[in-house]
Amino acid sequence: MKRFRIFLTFIALMVAFVGHAQADTTIYMVNIYPGSAIYELEGHSGVIVDTGNGTPMAYNFGVFDFDAPNFVYRFVKGETDYMAVAYPAAAFLYPYQKAGRRIVAHELNLDSGAKARLLDALNTHIRPENRTYRYNYVLDNCATRPLRMIEIAAGDSIMFTAQPEGYRSTFRNVMRHYHANYPWYQFGIDIALGSGIDRPITSREVSFAPVELATMLDSATVGGRPLTKGPQIWLDTPPDAAIEVPTPWLLRPTTVCWLFFAITCLLTFRDLRRNKPSRWFDTLLFGAVGLTGCLTTFLIFISVHEATSPNYLYAWLNPFALFPAVAIWIKSAKKAVICYQIINFAVLVALLGLWPLLPQSANVAFLPLIMAEMLRSALYITTYRK
Repeated sequence: MKRFRIFLTFIALMVAFVGHAQADTTIYMVNIYPGSAIYELEGHSGVIVDTGNGTPMAYNFGVFDFDAPNFVYRFVKGETDYMAVAYPAAAFLYPYQKAGRRIVAHELNLDSGAKARLLDALNTHIRPENRTYRYNYVLDNCATRPLRMIEIAAGDSIMFTAQPEGYRSTFRNVMRHYHANYPWYQFGIDIALGSGIDRPITSREVSFAPVELATMLDSATVGGRPLTKGPQIWLDTPPDAAIEVPTPWLLRPTTVCWLFFAITCLLTFRDLRRNKPSRWFDTLLFGAVGLTGCLTTFLIFISVHEATSPNYLYAWLNPFALFPAVAIWIKSAKKAVICYQIINFAVLVALLGLWPLLPQSANVAFLPLIMAEMLRSALYITTYRK
């Protein structure tokens, strides 16, 4: 009986010691504001743990190996394998401090049990057999994955206040907000990603953008009490201190595309007067549309990215446009070219007419490009009739 009491005393002391150790452990959710590279435009997140008796460690869920075999191909295909690693917090913060990117930390207001569960989850994730995961740009990234671990550790009782209406209403609108100075990058995203990023999103899903997550943590609650002890500004610089200056309006996609439409109008008017299309121009135009259509074909039918399909732009950007780019040089294919142009004109008219009803937001720069192609299709139909 005496030995049993000694054993119980020992267990109680160990529990008390572990509880005290966890109480002394400080855990921060750290959010870094945007950088200048395109993969840094929404910011970055990490978890920093300070046990008080050693070097604070950072858990980074956004590590990737650009030198891995076939990295670019696999990234485009959707096989985006990222890693979770832990290393000293000073090394984690240094590149962001050097770049002058604003750093906001929130100390988590968790009890010792929740802290223990979170630490166990973090340390389990960084094991060699567990550290690689399939990254998803909007659903499972460097911000949402650690946030999910915090939610599980807290017993799924975290509440986020509703986000205001406006640019935060869809994934695409959040992207457009943070890509405002990089319009050509957003132009490419609007081509590649379909209606999957245009659905209404919840306040929780907005957290895929680390800057938004930093704001959400300010008012988040767990079990009726604040989730954090308030924001701590670790590097007080302007939110946009590290991003590039806005693209001049003359070089923005909208300006360039409308200028291209104007050139197309002038050239079409000239071709109409002489009753002869400019084949070199049409080869370049339809060839560019067809090659872009090959990319959208790959993204829709081969890529495993969730957001690339369905993409209603496929009515415009498809590989079939390569046919007139080549066939206009073949005399015997004249009737086939005219048939294609009649169908293409009808499809593009229907696309523009139905677009307000489709569940996909289009880049405004697409309109002059679609109209330019419609104009060239109409030219062929008119020329053939004459």
